[in-house]
Amino acid sequence: MLRFSRLGAVVAMSVLHMSAAFAAQGELASEIVRATDSTESASYNAVVESIRQTVIAAQVSGAIVALPVKAGDSVKEGQVLVRIDARSAMQGSVAGQAQAQAARSALELATKDVERQRHLFQKQYISQSAMERAEAQYKATSEQLKAQMAQANVADIQSGFFVIKAPYEGVISEFPVALGDMAMPGKPMLTIFDPKGLRVTASLPQTAMNNYVAGQPIKIEFPGLPPSRQWLSPTHFQVLPTIDASTHTSQLRIELPESTSGISPGLFARVWLPSHGASGKHLYVSSKAIVRRGEMMGIYVIDSNKRPVLRQIRLGKSQGETTEVLTGVSAGERIAVDPAAAVKEAR
Repeated sequence: MLRFSRLGAVVAMSVLHMSAAFAAQGELASEIVRATDSTESASYNAVVESIRQTVIAAQVSGAIVALPVKAGDSVKEGQVLVRIDARSAMQGSVAGQAQAQAARSALELATKDVERQRHLFQKQYISQSAMERAEAQYKATSEQLKAQMAQANVADIQSGFFVIKAPYEGVISEFPVALGDMAMPGKPMLTIFDPKGLRVTASLPQTAMNNYVAGQPIKIEFPGLPPSRQWLSPTHFQVLPTIDASTHTSQLRIELPESTSGISPGLFARVWLPSHGASGKHLYVSSKAIVRRGEMMGIYVIDSNKRPVLRQIRLGKSQGETTEVLTGVSAGERIAVDPAAAVKEAR
């Protein structure tokens, strides 16, 4: 995890003007070491995802006979993507319609017959049992027509499965099938995504959001893009309430603006999350005040007798004309700004 200090111009200027003491001519130029609040940004690897992405599979089996589009094409809602051989399905649909028509004719005949039997029953020319048989025949024929019509409708619906259309406007990202391949139910045929709805997803440690500085903007970096389009400052983000039991991380999702160009699912990104430092305070001094002698880093501290004393220090990150001091000095101490002059004064 990378970290860098964002102090900005205001902090740098405040350090350079830390009560620089210029007494009478001949005295050492000095400054006071002061602690400065700082906000650090931690970076986390992330990836671009599509909010709406669909893997389209076949619902029926058959040979692929037409592929009007290819990977990378932009498609409209309802546009034909794949055609599967539907000759057998069409024959089944025709047979279903014929059977439904036959059942409809049988019902018409049964309707006329039951009406005739009712007329004869009223004149007591037939028995009660004959009348009941005619009504039962009519009901059976009616139910048979319903079943045949349902089967015909199913055949018509299934015939529509042989033409695969785009469910929404988007871009085809994967197209692993070719002309002549055999389509099988459940076998993925292509992947389509909506380029207008993208997000960046990063996996964060459990403590990352606890250290997040509320109100500070989160930044997204795209190292693979040109410098003019490498950085974005989104306004909406979401932290999923669940934590992965194996990695002990939670997901941070950041929505990208619709106007974002050159970004597609799978692109590598970094999320820079403003967070509090371990101590919340950082000590900075002028870089020119640091003494470098081999591997030893030091600084001249003005003691109570106003004499410079060399003290070894450990340095942190540099920011402009200032450098962070991790150990060796404390806030409020006065240091010499000019090491060369301090050496002469120490003698």
